[in-house]
Amino acid sequence: MINRYTRSMKRIFFFIFLLGMISNSYSQEEFKDKFKVVPPKNKKLKIEPITPHDPGPPTVKPYVAAVIPENTFKVPTNNVIIASEAYRRNQDLGVFKTNSNTAKIRYRDGAYVDGDRIRIYVNYKVVDYEVLLEGDFKGFEIKLEKGINRIDFEALNEGFASPNTAEFEVYDDKGKMISSSQWNIGEGYKATIIVDKE
Repeated sequence: MINRYTRSMKRIFFFIFLLGMISNSYSQEEFKDKFKVVPPKNKKLKIEPITPHDPGPPTVKPYVAAVIPENTFKVPTNNVIIASEAYRRNQDLGVFKTNSNTAKIRYRDGAYVDGDRIRIYVNYKVVDYEVLLEGDFKGFEIKLEKGINRIDFEALNEGFASPNTAEFEVYDDKGKMISSSQWNIGEGYKATIIVDKE
């Protein structure tokens, strides 16, 4: 116990002694009288004035329109549609694509049975010279050539009620419908469907 006490006391005395030595040697005597503070040089700072950059309003080039050509479109003045002349034209029933080898075409009178008669062409060759359209479907089957196959229905008359009207359907060799529509054409005009075999 005494040993411990003396050791502690020795440490405290050593610490006090060390503090005294450090405090005496802290200041340097050689600079005490010779040291002089150097005053700063009086230099005026050069401050350049800043002028804000004002670009002003943007320069806009005026729009100069190109010369517009004179409109030569003429508006039809006849507002009366004459029903008997509306059907005096050929009717395009569309182009349909298929991979089928054959096509089955069925047709019948599109309105009420009034004696409509047609002539049927396949690729410009007559298939049936005269067919009377009835209430039930009639038809035929054709072998499709690779590429375009054109089917024309020519109106031979307009029956008792104008125009020549018919409903038709086109099926592929699997029985799937390729097209279904109707035509309304005047006597001497054709309704055309094109089947494109890929």
